Amino acid sequence: MIEKIHGLEIYFNEKSKRIINIDINDEILNKLIFPFNKFDITALEYKPFTRFTIAKSLDDLTNNELSKFINNVIRDRETGCFIIKPKNLISKIDDNFLIKLSTAVAHLIGIPNHDAMAGKYYARFHVKHEDKSDSYLRKAYINMDLHTDGTYVKEKTDWLLMSKLEEKNVVGGETAMLHLDDWEHCDELFNDPVANEDFIWGSPKSKNIDYKVEHSVFSTDKDGRPQISYIDQFPEPKNMSQGVFLQKLSDSLEESKNKIIIKLSIGSSIIANNYFWLHGRRAFKENKELSRELLRIRGSFFNT
Repeated sequence: MIEKIHGLEIYFNEKSKRIINIDINDEILNKLIFPFNKFDITALEYKPFTRFTIAKSLDDLTNNELSKFINNVIRDRETGCFIIKPKNLISKIDDNFLIKLSTAVAHLIGIPNHDAMAGKYYARFHVKHEDKSDSYLRKAYINMDLHTDGTYVKEKTDWLLMSKLEEKNVVGGETAMLHLDDWEHCDELFNDPVANEDFIWGSPKSKNIDYKVEHSVFSTDKDGRPQISYIDQFPEPKNMSQGVFLQKLSDSLEESKNKIIIKLSIGSSIIANNYFWLHGRRAFKENKELSRELLRIRGSFFNT
């Protein structure tokens, strides 16, 4: 245990002390049923203030300690990532409950961006055996390589939340994570002159973004430490040097020996700082009955 908060069990993830596990006890879950039932999902979608109401309900049940703790974790360069989940999937926990729980956690950290793909503050999507999409997001049998979110949008994307709502007939598909400070080739790629050039970033039609943005792969935080904004599918190299740099970057990320592979249980939400954590997904083992449903929320920190 690394901190005591009422109704929660908090401990280091077995794969990395940079990732903090937070298990919500049954006592808290049962007390959330009533305030969560006050609003249906449509209310949360149409009336943004209701999202803060359920977030406050969650925080109040932990004596307002949860919000302080997770904000410290997500902003701290030494950690920057936590996994929060019900300790037990009690009978009243369903998809709607998990969406509300994810919404509450997100609104203790900041303001979600509008997700153009879904037209809401969140996106739900399935990964299944057959797929006709135009991005790696739903390609079950191909690795989703390490990346950050928000590379092709104008909004700030400080953090990312991903929740597992459902999983059936699944082998593989584990979450991959890599912290920039653990990446063996970070200094080499960060100091490459091409890394500071502006790259063009676009997106496939399914993202519903009708513009392109330009920015470098790397930037620095207030202390001069590297930050990254990168995904392999969306940069549009302007010349040979940019194309070669991107290939070198991609290869060195995927070959990292410090990549963390995590199997997330149903009901789990992983929340990561989007500036120094990269995330991805391993390929699934082929199965015609495979089904996984995920929820995604990404956004900016509250101004403090």
